[in-house]
Amino acid sequence: MKALFYTGTQASEIRDTDAPVAATGETLVDLAFCGICGSDMHAWHGKDARRVPPLILGHEAVGTALNGPHAGKPVAINPLISCQKCDFCQSGHPQLCAARELIGMRLPGAFAEQVVVPDRNVTEIDAGLSFSDAALAEPLAVAVRTVRVAIAHTADPAARIVILGGGAIGLLCALVLKAYGRPHIRIAEPNALRRHRLDGLDIGESYDPVAMPAADSSADIVLDAVGSGITRMAASAIVRPGGIIVHVGLEDSEPGLDTRRFTLQDITFTGTYCYRPDDFAEALRLLTEGAVSGAGWTEIRDLDAGAQAFLDIHEGHAPPKIILATH
Repeated sequence: MKALFYTGTQASEIRDTDAPVAATGETLVDLAFCGICGSDMHAWHGKDARRVPPLILGHEAVGTALNGPHAGKPVAINPLISCQKCDFCQSGHPQLCAARELIGMRLPGAFAEQVVVPDRNVTEIDAGLSFSDAALAEPLAVAVRTVRVAIAHTADPAARIVILGGGAIGLLCALVLKAYGRPHIRIAEPNALRRHRLDGLDIGESYDPVAMPAADSSADIVLDAVGSGITRMAASAIVRPGGIIVHVGLEDSEPGLDTRRFTLQDITFTGTYCYRPDDFAEALRLLTEGAVSGAGWTEIRDLDAGAQAFLDIHEGHAPPKIILATH
């Protein structure tokens, strides 16, 4: 089969490789689409020791099940594979499983024509949901989890919310917040092309955090969808006393948190990683009902153009989400 391989730092290429074979309890999925995630870019930049080239990246995938319980049906893939036995898995938090794996990390991913995953990791999707929108289920589940953590702390629908980063996760967080009736959203994004796209989606006010940073103590909720020392420093200043910062980005580990201010002003800082099964189900519900879609901010490209897509994202010339058509 044809697959896009990550071959080294800032390098990828199409190769022919053996098609996967499903074992007992596994489903072989004939893939239709797979989105490029920020974590794929992190690996491509040579910054993820867990993803060793040559490797097929990609985990935001949908297609048709060729065997198993959903044979012949359109399915979305939950790429997070856990042990199902530990206390975290048993309590509904497989994202915390110490033995968790993700396709496209150490296991072959979905920038390919086919992939194998456990039967439990595929969900049949509604016939009315397009494959291209269903490919957003995985990153949308991340956003659902992030927003649920935030509004559990601050349930006021009039809460002032600042999202740091107008990439796919930040944008999806804004779409989820809008669907949940939270209208007071500002999105910090230094890239002018991305701000232009954001302004056309009616999901809040975008602004350039370099030219016009947000005022101190101006937000009840800050969602850091970048996760850099710079954005942690900004979040530390923007959040109001008693507010919350939800950290979902993984850009770097540089310093930036003002922990003294957090202590003196009772500010909550929490990280959130991936999603629970109910977050993934909620993401599919939002997509199926049309509350969230990829209209106006995603772009479909052929798998053969995948290497160039990585370069375009790297150079800042791409929309928030590129989805590769794998057939």
